[in-house]
Amino acid sequence: MSSLFPTYARWDITPVSAKGAWLTDNNGKKFLDFTTGISVCNLGHVPDNVKQAVQDQIGKFWHTSNLFQIELQEEVAKQLATASGLDLVFFANSGAEANEAAIKLARKATGRPKVITFVDSFHGRTFATMAATGQEKIKTGFGPMLEKFEYVPFNDLKALKKAIDGETAAIMFEVIQGEGGLNAGEPEFLRQAEELAHNNGSLVIVDEVQTGIGRTGKPFAFQHIALNPDIVSSAKGIASGLPLGAIIGKKELAEAFSPGSHGSTFGGNPVSLAAAKETLKTIFESSFLEEVTRKGNKLSSLLAGALSSVPQVKKLKGKGLMIGIEMNEEAAPFIPAARAKGLLILTAGTNTIRLLPPLNVTDEEIEQAAAILVDTIKELAYEKTAGN
Repeated sequence: MSSLFPTYARWDITPVSAKGAWLTDNNGKKFLDFTTGISVCNLGHVPDNVKQAVQDQIGKFWHTSNLFQIELQEEVAKQLATASGLDLVFFANSGAEANEAAIKLARKATGRPKVITFVDSFHGRTFATMAATGQEKIKTGFGPMLEKFEYVPFNDLKALKKAIDGETAAIMFEVIQGEGGLNAGEPEFLRQAEELAHNNGSLVIVDEVQTGIGRTGKPFAFQHIALNPDIVSSAKGIASGLPLGAIIGKKELAEAFSPGSHGSTFGGNPVSLAAAKETLKTIFESSFLEEVTRKGNKLSSLLAGALSSVPQVKKLKGKGLMIGIEMNEEAAPFIPAARAKGLLILTAGTNTIRLLPPLNVTDEEIEQAAAILVDTIKELAYEKTAGN
């Protein structure tokens, strides 16, 4: 009997090693990993430069506390600020902690309590981020929820205008809803939402936990739309699998996060920061990001061409190497079927197959994954058609 709480519906795979886009289990079977730890291992498993940086830092010191001047924090904060066009960084350990910090900062900076989020959003599983999440299934059994979160249908400007008021501290959104089904915010809607917030004296928080760090072909997804957010949250891909989260904000918010107002024992850990420095150095290069866009277009094109005649496939969506295949039925059965053929993939929402390959995936690996996935979808679609 396991000593673990049963909080995860675990796959029947026990990893023993992983490198690049490949994971090997305890039976010696190799899998092409298009999950990357759910958009975490953006440079693939165990990238050499990150591994070396981590080993070097472990040989120096692992932890002090945030009472010290830590050079790596300054260096990584500068990388994030430069890439985002914002000014100041607070380090946490995860996406949920980063979003907690963003909510706290918005409330304190504005003196207002309400945060508007969107239906099908996902912002975390702590009490504040769970309350911010626009999915009832995340909250079941944990009530009562923290107050002053209001949920609006995504891309519904009329509903947003009705919701925003003098109590609104911030509008908080994902550019692409990672867990909610890869639903993209319409560019004009997001621009108008930002204008609406700023005209109301409210802040704009962009949750880039899953979409950030090069995943969509830009350092952050909001940059495709030229938004001007006040706070951006980041985690997942920031340190190639070591625990690290961050918020990046405008310098005008500095006064609200004065000494003693917020903190984290492990946030900005030197080992995680060593991993982050090397990860960001690679990913934020313009030539690397151009390749992410090219590879994303290649994968989308291969899938679109091969699946155009499959009636169970509704449409492809996403951006860069964050790709969804929306089905006209539940997506869950396709995941174990692909896994049996050696391809690891995910769902998003109830009817979308989600692909999150490493950003440095090779063309050959893209072709291999596309072939497996197309075969899987066609086989299951044929079986269902034949059964009818």
